Amino acid sequence: MLATPIGNLADISLRALYLLQMADVLACEDTRHSQMLLRQYGVDKPGSHWLAVHQHNEASAAEQVIVQLQQGKRVVYLSDAGTPGVSDPGARLVGLVRQAGFRCMPLPGASSVTSLLSVSGCVEDSGFVFWGFLPTKATERQAQIRSMSAEHRAQVFFEAPHRIDALANDLAVCNERLLTVGRELTKQFEEIATLPAASFSAWLQADATRSKGEFALVLHALPAVSDGMARAEWLLDQLLAELPIKTAVRLAADISGAPRNALYALALQKKTA
Repeated sequence: MLATPIGNLADISLRALYLLQMADVLACEDTRHSQMLLRQYGVDKPGSHWLAVHQHNEASAAEQVIVQLQQGKRVVYLSDAGTPGVSDPGARLVGLVRQAGFRCMPLPGASSVTSLLSVSGCVEDSGFVFWGFLPTKATERQAQIRSMSAEHRAQVFFEAPHRIDALANDLAVCNERLLTVGRELTKQFEEIATLPAASFSAWLQADATRSKGEFALVLHALPAVSDGMARAEWLLDQLLAELPIKTAVRLAADISGAPRNALYALALQKKTA
């Protein structure tokens, strides 16, 4: 399982280049795309070496991969960009190949998940959650984001340019919770910004080019609960019994001094429970 660059062609390992040259079979999402990529590195394999394995044929194509392995051939699988099997095809292929008794070896490399996390500065002891792409339907995406706002850990997710404005509007429910935005990671016009989730829409609108390109995003972890927060939670419980969420959160924050976004996320979590 070989990781390919997510943008910058220099982000490929020497080991990856060696294995690409040695491969008997190159399985990939898009054979034309991958052929063009390999030619950038001076690797040109004939058509007989290529096998298309994508989300629509992954199960059936895995059978062909297994046949090649049974014949003693060296098979390399690569996605269009980044690490395969992480929000890209490859996971089902790995499962079926292992069931057939063959070994799957990782060739580590570029990943937008770990690349953005490394500059977000928000992952410490609490770990993080990876969502991939959020639902495309508005109601489902909004429900997902409401659930995410109650999650205390950092959360990584992706979005395409044609849905980024709608996503930004939906993320306003997370209020002042910090969001790190990675646009066009490793590419010429890479842009990384950390800002309150409620300000994301305004940030996009400030420059028309910001809505273009592929996005990776990190919703930062909520602050750790302190003794003061425990008191604020008790106060919130009393207010929620009598008042709507927004009013209860506002009053609890004003009285206790606790962060309003943390109380709002806590209130949503309690409401769901």
